[in-house]
This record gives sequence, structure tokens and C-alpha cells, in this order.
Amino acid sequence: MKKIYLDYAATTPTDPKVKEFIQPYFSEIFGNSQSLHSIGQESFKAVEQARKFIAQVLNCKPEEIIFTSGGTESNNTAIKGVFFANINKKSVHIITTTIEHHAVLEPIKFLAETFKENQVRVTYIPVKRNGIVEVDKIFESICDDTILVSIMHANNEIGTIQPIKEIGRKLKIINEERKKQNKPQIYFHTDAVQTFGHIEIDVKEMNIDLLSASGHKFYAPKGVGFLYIKEGTNIVPLLHGGGHEFNKRSSTLNVAGIMGLYKATEIAYQEMDIENKRIKFLRDKLLDGILKKVPDVIINGDLENRLVNNLNVSVLGVESESLLLALDTKGICVSSGSACSSGSLEPSHVLLAIGVDNVVARGSVRFTLGRFTTEEEIDYVLDIFPKVVENIRKISPLYK
Repeated sequence: MKKIYLDYAATTPTDPKVKEFIQPYFSEIFGNSQSLHSIGQESFKAVEQARKFIAQVLNCKPEEIIFTSGGTESNNTAIKGVFFANINKKSVHIITTTIEHHAVLEPIKFLAETFKENQVRVTYIPVKRNGIVEVDKIFESICDDTILVSIMHANNEIGTIQPIKEIGRKLKIINEERKKQNKPQIYFHTDAVQTFGHIEIDVKEMNIDLLSASGHKFYAPKGVGFLYIKEGTNIVPLLHGGGHEFNKRSSTLNVAGIMGLYKATEIAYQEMDIENKRIKFLRDKLLDGILKKVPDVIINGDLENRLVNNLNVSVLGVESESLLLALDTKGICVSSGSACSSGSLEPSHVLLAIGVDNVVARGSVRFTLGRFTTEEEIDYVLDIFPKVVENIRKISPLYK
């Protein structure tokens, strides 16, 4: 039975063009990029080519791109790095939102619980029903000891895109005033794991200090990503060792992975406009079909300020687990939210944060489309999905 994969927000298959491109870096150009001999220098030149290209895409300097193992490491490095650079202060204040990925929430929680003597305080900014952060509340929360604001670019579960440019612009104004008053800078971090490779990002225009990205979200191999660190940002490395990556991240570089990241970025930005239009058409067709064929469905998140490949709905009277398993038997692979916590029986913290009822949140399903999604696959889903929902509702005590 053919599998229809609609869980691209969890991970993407490595693009065949990327797989072909990186083959030489496993057996021919395999040297340690720190080695001085010719084989090592071949790897070094390849890595620097990748760094330069990604920097051009983001509108930053090549030395501001630090290669990592992926989004979780990048987020941890940004958050803990800024914290440890400010650990000598009497108190430290961090601002984030209630709908961040666990790779942001958990490092912040760890710092708050571990360094109580440093009076680490965290403010969690709420979001509106459409999933957009309440920007005014961010700036109402800023105080003298605020060192970091971390707001995700787009949510991994409901796809809502946050007003990062507006937040960055306002933070820049505040930092200019704080500089005059000899107060510490507030760094602005954004988790762009769901957006890099999918929508345009300009770190200068958006006034971003730190940005996290992960290759496997846009058809590069797993195990590679990067962290943009604006020049002058005071940060302590998460990994210490041989001083790789401008002394920001020690570890022998994953050259094959980095070159996969480079090629995937090149493809993504060449095809971005056309691909986004194609996927939006398919996403809208899926949405319209579900609303016409399945009663009692709630759309989660804003439909305008949203990634074009994302559709998250709550199906009343249905448990997500039953729905996902039933769809899988029909060859349809979807999720109920973040793949990083899919084993949890608890309802999504994102859906609860936007005001979805606890019971309704347990019936959520996330469809995320991608490069290899076809219209025929969407037609098949629209044929199967209503039948599966109807069958589950017949025996569900939740549906009246």
C-alpha cells in the first residue's frame, strides 16, 4: 500500500538532488575541515562555500553563521549562551511565549529551576485565539534585568507566523535607549526552524540577534542545522573543545551534512515562490474539502498569517490517537501536533494556549504538505478522511 506523507512539519525526506550532491563528501572529500593537508582543505573550502551562501540568503556575514546539529542545539546554544554570558548579574529576566517549541521552553525552564540563586525570572507572553502573540504585552514586560526575548518565527503545530519584524524594530529602539543609559542589551532570538527554507528571512531588516534553523525541515539530511549569531552578541558556547566555528561551537564539522544543508537551501530559495503557490492551492483544497464533507470541525490558528503548508483542525467527538491510527491503516501519515512530544497523552500546550477546550484539543490533527505532495494524494485524503471520522464517531462516547 502506498503511503501518503502529510507530516512535513515533523521532518522532510532528503531531496534526491541533495542526496546526489553530497555523495562525494562521504568518500572523496571526507577530510577534517580543520586539517592543513589538501584533503582537509577541500572540506574547509566546501564548508565555507556553504556558510557564505546561507549568509547571503539571510543578509548577514559568513562568520555569523555557526553550524550545529539542528534546531534543538541551536535553541539551547542561543538561550543558555546568552544566560551564561549574563550569569554574574544579580537577576536575569527572559521573555518568551506560551506556544514555543519544547526546544525553547525546556532550556528556559532548566535555567529558571537550576539557577534560582541568580533570581532567574521568566515571563510567558500569551497569544490570541488566532495564535498570534500579543506584542504589546512583550514590551510591557521588559524591565532593567531583561536579557533575552525569544519568540518563534512560525509555530510548528498551527503554522501561525509571528510579527518578528515589528518586535525586532521595537526592540532596536529600546536597545538604543538602554545603551545611552548604560543598561545591558536585550538580545532577540527567534526559532526559525519551521520557516527557514520556506519563507524569506532578512535578519538585518528584522533586527534579529540570534536565529535557529534545522536542515531536515527543508529536505536536507537530519543532524545538521545552524545558529545565526549577530556580530557582537555576548554569548558563551554550549560546547567546549577545539575551538571550531569561531570558538562558538567546538566539534568536528559534519561536512556531508553541511553540504546537504547548502544544497537544500539553494533549491528551496530557487523554487520558493512557485512551490509556495502550489502548496497553498493543495492546502486550500484540503481545507475546503474537509469543511464541506466533515461536520463539526474547528480550524486552529490564523489562516492569513500562516505557513501555506499547514492545516491544523480539531475534529469534535474524536480522539487524535484513534484518528491517526485509523488513517495510517489507510496509508495516510499525519500527526496530532509536535513530533517531539507525540507520545504524550497530554493535550497540546499550543492548542490550550490559544483557548481550545481540553477535550477538543485531544481531537486535533495536523496536516502539513510538502514538495512531494500531489493533488491526487489530496483527493485520496478527502475520500478517506470523512469516512474514517464517521466510523470513529459512531462508536465514540464523545460525539453526540
